[in-house]
Amino acid sequence: MIDLAPSIYRQRLVIEAYPQEAISADQITRYLAGLAPVLDMTALIEPVTHRSDAFGWAGWTHWETSGAHFYAWEQPVLFYSVDIYTCKAFDPLTAVEYTKGFFGSDDAVYKEF
Repeated sequence: MIDLAPSIYRQRLVIEAYPQEAISADQITRYLAGLAPVLDMTALIEPVTHRSDAFGWAGWTHWETSGAHFYAWEQPVLFYSVDIYTCKAFDPLTAVEYTKGFFGSDDAVYKEF
């Protein structure tokens, strides 16, 4: 992919794993609120959540340097996916370890790009 804006720093990370139990809106809110200081990001709003009857919970938070999305499924399997997009550098392993610990996941897969 050609970098159309090389003067703008961008970092992306996707984390996916299985949680120990079904994830609630409150957990998503607390997770996203806690992710900001863990990655040294400045939150501009409180995290928001919404539930789709067909696909489960989603959440989003807006940081001064972009933000993060969270998605949680209960069917066909307990599963979550986190998309972090920033214009400020962060340590991806810090995000992965925080996420695994928060949701009690034994392991996680992740990709930075």
